[in-house]
Amino acid sequence: MEIRQFKTRQQGTMNFSVVGLGTAPIGDLYAKLDEKTAISTVEQALACGVTLFDTSPHYGNGLAEVRLGSGLRHAGRNGLLVSSKIGRTMDPMGAPASLKTDVVSPGFAGGFAHAARFDYSYDGAMRSIEQSLLRTGLDRLDMVLIHDCDVWTHGPADVDQRFKEAMSGAYVALDELRAQGVVGAIGVGLNEADRCAKFARAGDFDVMMMAGNYSLLVQTGLDDFLPLALEKKIGVMLAGVYNSGILAVGALPGARFNYAPAPPNIMDRVRRIEAVCAAHSTTLRAAALQFAMAHPAVVSVVLGAVKPSEVVDNVAAATARVPAALWTDLKSAGLLKPAAPTPTN
Repeated sequence: MEIRQFKTRQQGTMNFSVVGLGTAPIGDLYAKLDEKTAISTVEQALACGVTLFDTSPHYGNGLAEVRLGSGLRHAGRNGLLVSSKIGRTMDPMGAPASLKTDVVSPGFAGGFAHAARFDYSYDGAMRSIEQSLLRTGLDRLDMVLIHDCDVWTHGPADVDQRFKEAMSGAYVALDELRAQGVVGAIGVGLNEADRCAKFARAGDFDVMMMAGNYSLLVQTGLDDFLPLALEKKIGVMLAGVYNSGILAVGALPGARFNYAPAPPNIMDRVRRIEAVCAAHSTTLRAAALQFAMAHPAVVSVVLGAVKPSEVVDNVAAATARVPAALWTDLKSAGLLKPAAPTPTN
């Protein structure tokens, strides 16, 4: 696949590579990874021109932050954007909290044996940022996001209370740090479009990461949140645009959709999309990625990888030539919402 010039997008004073590296996979999301390969994945992203790196204490209970810091150790800090998150603090000597049964947030196959504790308070945000800086070895974070304050993680009974805690505690802390110039931008990182919109209406945010809600398969963010982000000049970082892998590998046996085995209706829809892509000599990966990149609110599509070759594949897909007729045919087949923006090349 041909690799063309890698594009960037401006949001305020920050310059985003249109493809970012998400580090959940190198936090041992699905499997325990070789340390050298995980670090080499970060280094490969740098070599490909990626300048946005997103991480979180949640990813392997801090393991992803350590590996990201190792991968960036010898890179110049100028021109790079590093995003991490708050909402959990780590206790290296504590026992993990008991698991809830009404949430769908996945666990990790490996990671550090530290106890994660939810904390959306003012002090919790400050403590989380300090821990992240220690794990990464960095002297600053360019963006800090309130993480997983959604139904996906907390369940319907607790999510509204967590929202109140976040806005009265963590948001105040982040707003102060932004005003002091300690962090460049603040935002949220969530799994639900309606929760992104709720936060966007409640505070003054620069950026937001939305996972799994705007892709070739799922476009729930199209009607409310993404127009609101444009109105409020919030730069949107999209995660989960492959919906946990099925839009990268296709409708293969064992393909995952939103962290679980893909159900038959999703497998069938992906096969139909694949057929349209094949008719236009386009890979499913390229179509999925470039569709997500096309919305004007989006500043970057953040993609995970577990080895350097996956980074190369993602960058190639982001820069591949995709015929405009592909999007027309997908809409004609009822496989995309008519109002969804598509690339103009």
